[in-house]
Order: sequence, then C-alpha cells, then structure tokens
Amino acid sequence: MTSTDVGLRELKKQETRQLISDQATLLFIEKGFEETTIAEIAAAARVAKKTVTNYFARKEDLALDQHEEFTNGLANAVRDRKAGESALAALRRTFLDAVAEHSPVIGFTGPVFAKMVLESPTLTARLRELHELREAALAELLATETGADADDVTPIMAAAELNAIDRVLFREALRRSHAGESNEEIAKALTKATKRAFELLEPAFGDYAIREKA
Repeated sequence: MTSTDVGLRELKKQETRQLISDQATLLFIEKGFEETTIAEIAAAARVAKKTVTNYFARKEDLALDQHEEFTNGLANAVRDRKAGESALAALRRTFLDAVAEHSPVIGFTGPVFAKMVLESPTLTARLRELHELREAALAELLATETGADADDVTPIMAAAELNAIDRVLFREALRRSHAGESNEEIAKALTKATKRAFELLEPAFGDYAIREKA
C-alpha cells in the first residue's frame, strides 16, 4: 500500500467520523440526547451501528467529540509555555486567547447546544469526568516538569486550583450561551472574569513551574 493510499484511507476515516458526529448532533438537538439511540444515528449517517461504536466508544463522545483536545488542553498549554513563563501565566494567556477566538472548547457552544448539554444528566456527568481527567493530566505534567517527588502534593494542589478556574469559567460560558448571550457579550464577561480569577491565584502560583530561559 502506497503512502497515497494510506493518506486517502485516513481522510475517508476522518470524513466518516465527522459525518457520524454531525448527524448525531442534529438528532441530539432535535430529540434530546437521552432520547436518541445509536441505531437512529447510524441510520441518519447511513452506516452500521458497529461503525458508530467503532468510532465513538461512548455515546457521550458523539456530542462532546472534542473531548481529547479538552482533556489535554491545560497540560498542553503548560508544556508549550514560553521561556521565563510560569504555568499560571501560560494558562492565563492560553485561556484569554481562546476567549478571543470564541472557542467551543471553553464553552462557546451557542444556546441550542448549551441547552442540550445542560438538560442531559448523562452529558453533565461526562463533563465533570472530563474536567477531572483534565486536572489529572495537568497534575502529571506539572510533576514531571518540576521534578516533584512522588509524595509532593504541590503539583496536585496546583492542578486542582488551576483547573478550578477553567471549570468555573467553562460553566459560566455555557450558562451565558444557554441564556442567549452573543459571543461578544460572553467574551467581554469572560475576559474580565479570567483576569480576576488568575489574579487571585498569582500570590500562590505566580512563580511556580517557570520555564528556564535558554
């Protein structure tokens, strides 16, 4: 098999995955997440039920299909921090950039999608789980980056505090989306809240996990 064949095969898989996700989202919005079945999603996407579950192991991941990007987001931001930049500063900069971009990963979902999530016990539970995974990934990265001992709780505490900011602001973005506020209105409110939230943690973590300058 040539590299071209492999490339085309991967492209086809990506297209199929996106088609399934798009059809699932339309059904979730129309019928509600809890009421929509995998069989209905498969029929709408014109694929077998097994194809749906091969691409999405959990029904929740059909709605929250950016879960991997979300789970690794905080850790990636710290891993990619600039020379002389602390973990807190890197996360503040990254979050403010995401606010300016109206990124759905931090809660800019629009009122229809926000309503679907907030009215589904399954999806709200999955979001809590994803936030916990996000925190764990950040704690692991901080421990590695700072060379912390196995019994040092500092990376765990830092991750918990930093993730709390993200959790609160995500919930606020989702709430405002559900209330029908425009992205510009949400961005204005979140920018103010983000600056204040990180300001509160500055005394404790402003000089934590600073990347050495070359």
